[in-house]
Amino acid sequence: MTAPYPFLSTTLPTAPKRLLTQARSLPTPRVALVNAGAVTPLLGIREAAEAGLAEPILIGDTAKIRAAAAAIDYDISNLRIVHAPHAEASDKAAELAREGEVDAIMKGQVHTSTFLKSLLPTKAGLRDKDTRCAHLFHITTPQSDRPLLLTDAALNVDPSIETRQACLAHAVALAQALGIPRPKAALLAPSEDATPSIANTMESASIAEWAKANLPQADVAGPIAMDLILSKQAAEIKGYTSTVAGDADIIITPNITTGNALFKLMVLGMGCCAGGLVVGARVPILLTSRSQEAAARLASAALGAISAHQVKKAL
Repeated sequence: MTAPYPFLSTTLPTAPKRLLTQARSLPTPRVALVNAGAVTPLLGIREAAEAGLAEPILIGDTAKIRAAAAAIDYDISNLRIVHAPHAEASDKAAELAREGEVDAIMKGQVHTSTFLKSLLPTKAGLRDKDTRCAHLFHITTPQSDRPLLLTDAALNVDPSIETRQACLAHAVALAQALGIPRPKAALLAPSEDATPSIANTMESASIAEWAKANLPQADVAGPIAMDLILSKQAAEIKGYTSTVAGDADIIITPNITTGNALFKLMVLGMGCCAGGLVVGARVPILLTSRSQEAAARLASAALGAISAHQVKKAL
């Protein structure tokens, strides 16, 4: 038998109890599962419903939905089923969200790009023209329920300064909804020095300056290297002074490659649990994956419930 790659964690992730408890204390959101006619997404929405985190609405080909439910012995007789086969399913979910009939939307058996193309363009009616959306991961280690919010690892490929500002604002708002009154955010860069030859360091400095005026409820540091984000000792050795050093609640990455690599390293290498969602639309959007463990699916559902409540309060 081949030994596991030595950098992979052998610890199974667990959904953070604090996140689940907070989500269960809120009204249960109506969650539309898009293209629900497959076993894996139905298992995910059933887990969320059984955990008290979702009231499922199943969208897709009715015959396929019933067949998939029968395959896993899932009684869906009391659930709302909306017949909208193939590409119609995402559009139908957007329509239900516009009409206030769903509180969150979950990806089912549909390609992510197809799914999002029906939900995020302004013509879908789920966001204002000038609103930028962001993907946020809520990451916890096996030893602690304290979250680290990471953006953007799944949506914005090469975000501009303005998009990263929006990602930061979304992350700060979600952190506060999670009970962190004054979030500490780090703008990840290879160095803490703003250097013209390294564009991200200059951009991070610009975003940090913007945050002073626009996000006074948060402490934002940038540019800041990963060793300083993680270690107060490293900051002391380097003479770097910031309340964020070694104590960050949020990491803003410069591009999707960096964010995606960091997220996967934490999950695969550290056994972390990562729940994720897209924010900035009228309802939170859950990008569940076939490779996600049950703990991550539950964490995503809990995060969706909290975000849905946050969105409703803001309306």
